[in-house]
This record gives sequence, C-alpha cells and structure tokens, in this order.
Amino acid sequence: MIFSHDTELTLRAACALVNTNRVDGMQLADQAALDDYLRGWGWTGRRDHDDAELDEVHRLAARLGKIWTVAGNEEEAVGQVNALLSDTRAAPWLTRHPEMPEWHLHLASIHDPLAQRMGAEMAMALADLIRAGELRRLKICAAPDCTAVLIDLSRNRSRMFCDTGNCGNRQHVAAYRERRAKED
Repeated sequence: MIFSHDTELTLRAACALVNTNRVDGMQLADQAALDDYLRGWGWTGRRDHDDAELDEVHRLAARLGKIWTVAGNEEEAVGQVNALLSDTRAAPWLTRHPEMPEWHLHLASIHDPLAQRMGAEMAMALADLIRAGELRRLKICAAPDCTAVLIDLSRNRSRMFCDTGNCGNRQHVAAYRERRAKED
C-alpha cells in the first residue's frame, strides 16, 4: 500500500466520481444512481435526497475532473486542491467505525451537505498525493477513444488504461492484430 487505506479508498472514489460523466453518458442521473455510488464507496452522513444535492455532486465531479486535467502542472493542481479544501471548510478529526476499525480522518461533519463532505475528503486525499510527490499518479486513460480518468496505484506507476471500458485489453488486442498483419 502506497498511501493509507482511507486515502487510497477516497482517491478511488474520486476517480469513480469523475468517470460517472466521462464513460457511457451520465451515470449519476438520478437519486437511485447516487445512492448506489454512495453505498458502493461507503459514504455515510447527512443526505437531502433532492435535486440540489445531486447537482452539487455533479459540480464536484466536474471540479475534480479539472484537477486530473491539470495534474501535469503541479502549481495549478495545488491551487485547485487548496481552493477545494477552503471551499469545503475542511476541518480534520480522527475517527473509526465498526466497519472500518482503523483510525482515519474525516474532514467535515456528518451533518454537512453531502457534496461538501465528499469534496473535503477527496481534496485531502489529493493533498496527500501531492505531499508525497505523487501527482503523476493522476492520469487520463491512454486509449485514443477514452477520456476516463484513473488513479495509478501500481508500484512502478506504469498503469496507462482505465477500468471503465476494457481499454487496456482493447489496446493490447489491436496491437496484437497490427503485429500479426505485418507478419503476413
């Protein structure tokens, strides 16, 4: 493990959130889809279950997507992460739960709006990534027909393709076929 468990989990959740509008159209189109996403990533706390909440989560996804886009420019990425930390009024505190008994950080009250809590947690995970000098782990899929983002948590930072559209396999098959065609 490169980062703490909660940092890795939150980075993966941020990546999945960004990809909800980059692959196969809008995947968080309604409350049921948002419920599934939240349940899948273990988000708890206050829920308003209204269109305003869903819109705020969509805005957060777009904002996080911009951080992936500028990951090659450390200063710009730091500025965007700092702005997100400030806008969400992140205030760290240690906690643990029966389902996650390890100590971990929460950065917003369970009573704060959902997108604010998510943004604070995700911004802090990105801050951990930046502090470790690992911003280059934020990548956009290398497949020419894909705009999904990925978090490369491999040991040697060699991951190039996302998990959302079988991109790696498709690229490897295409390369194989191209090699075979040249041999014939």
